[in-house]
Amino acid sequence: MRLLFIFGAHAAGKMTVGQAVSRITPMKLFHNHMTIEPVIELFGSYNGVATQRLRQVVFEEFLKTDNYGLIFTFIWAFDSQYDWDYVEQISKLYREAGAQVDYVELIAPQELRLQRNRTENRLKEKPSKRDVELSEARLLDAESHYRCVSEPGEVPYANYLRLDNSQLSPEEAAEIIVKHFGYERK
Repeated sequence: MRLLFIFGAHAAGKMTVGQAVSRITPMKLFHNHMTIEPVIELFGSYNGVATQRLRQVVFEEFLKTDNYGLIFTFIWAFDSQYDWDYVEQISKLYREAGAQVDYVELIAPQELRLQRNRTENRLKEKPSKRDVELSEARLLDAESHYRCVSEPGEVPYANYLRLDNSQLSPEEAAEIIVKHFGYERK
């Protein structure tokens, strides 16, 4: 079993690159909005507790399958101890089950990410982003409060790749990731 964390700032391309990795490997994509969107639909607004509990069920139950691997995408606030603890909790769960855990950080400048915030794929997959002006305001507000890009040497994991995908297609980024970690191909 493999677990691939893909993290980065808002609209860095996490879901889109994850989709590309899942097309060329047997890994299944579990992007963060797969739990966020149903919770918003049911509760009428974001509910962090419900979202986290749903994710935990998916992580635990996926380990019981014979699937090759799981890709999880999320925004990691490096100045939040909660986020560090969460990454370690999920990593430990998978490591203790004998899985290899890999980490990819996607880097892209804010100007490009604001453009990506409006892409057809993003708006199709993430209904809560369809009010683009509100989504952009949230992106800018979050970045004024949280640091979502790591400092050099900050991520302590050996299986870590920092990838500037600002000039790469999702398919090119996926190829780099698959080769770097030696993932099985379909």
